[in-house]
Amino acid sequence: MALTPFRLLSTTAILLSLLAAPAALAEQSTVTTPKQNLPAIVITTAAMRHLTDKVVATGTVKAVEDVYIQPQVDGLSIRSLNADVGDKVEANSTLATLNDDALILQKSQMQATRAKGEASLAQLHAQLAEARANAEEAELQRIRAVAMGAKGTMSTSSVEQANASAAANKARVVSAEQAIAVAEADLKVTDSLIADTDLKLARTGIKTPVAGTVASRNARIGAIANGSGDPLFTIIRDSRLELVVDVSESDITKIVIGQKALIALSGSREKLSGTVRLVAPIVDSITRLGAVHISIDDGEKARAGMYGSAEIIIRQEDGVALPLTAVNSEENGSSARKVENGVVKFVNVETGIQDAGYVEILKGLKAGDEVVAKAGAYVRDGDHITPVRDASQASN
Repeated sequence: MALTPFRLLSTTAILLSLLAAPAALAEQSTVTTPKQNLPAIVITTAAMRHLTDKVVATGTVKAVEDVYIQPQVDGLSIRSLNADVGDKVEANSTLATLNDDALILQKSQMQATRAKGEASLAQLHAQLAEARANAEEAELQRIRAVAMGAKGTMSTSSVEQANASAAANKARVVSAEQAIAVAEADLKVTDSLIADTDLKLARTGIKTPVAGTVASRNARIGAIANGSGDPLFTIIRDSRLELVVDVSESDITKIVIGQKALIALSGSREKLSGTVRLVAPIVDSITRLGAVHISIDDGEKARAGMYGSAEIIIRQEDGVALPLTAVNSEENGSSARKVENGVVKFVNVETGIQDAGYVEILKGLKAGDEVVAKAGAYVRDGDHITPVRDASQASN
């Protein structure tokens, strides 16, 4: 069947359109080819934070000062006890009483001895008066005998007897005076013994020289008190407690007396305040640790022997900070990957305080600068990235 002119034109148009389709498709594919995708990297922002430089250490609660109470009189039994473990006591209060019966008996005997000595002394004084009178009489007789002997009215032998009698009476006076001196010395010895007994009687009350808390009591009623044995009582002076912690040699040089600390005791959620009281001047040559004594402000909430940890506050500052993960630390120093307009740039930074997962940036960055959140991310200086803000900072 012969083709009409209209059908011929339609067929031709279809053929031409089929031939042009591949070229059009090729051109379209060339135009819509997407550009290369850039890596998405999480970034964080340097911001101002309140940072605390602190040293953390652990140790044991101890008394600042233990006072040991010993009996000052040996060999006496304990009659009564007036204090027990845990009691609060005042200075000069009586903790226990010793049996003083034997001392009272000794004092009575000494007082009787003294009375006897006083009577003997009175008798010696009378003898001395008599001896002096005899000596004076003998001296007068001697003088008369010498005068009469010189005139020839008395024999030489009588004169010699008068001289001998006078000398003997003088000797008796000296002897009586010496006997009185001995008797007075005996009285003084007796007086000192009585005073010693009075002192022992006063010390039968076992007293504490300081105020504080009774930490231990070894005294038992009926036991014989002995000053060379274990102390009868141990007193925590003024009830003051401290936490003694071991600090490494690299940190102990940062600690000075007067620095504040927060103390957490085992089994308690409450943190107690404290102050550094003493820093040991030496470090153990084996453990490389040194002792730091931190006095506890509220000792009522602690007990000697408890385990605890302390955060010693070295200094506090407000400064620019980054997460620790954003800073790369090496032997040559620290660095971060700063991001500007989607381009990574390595910058050297100087770090300071590390606190709660953040590190202070002293030099190299300022507040508001954006850096790669993870310093270990595989990006190089000059790389182009697609910054993705850290989810935690975005929420903040």
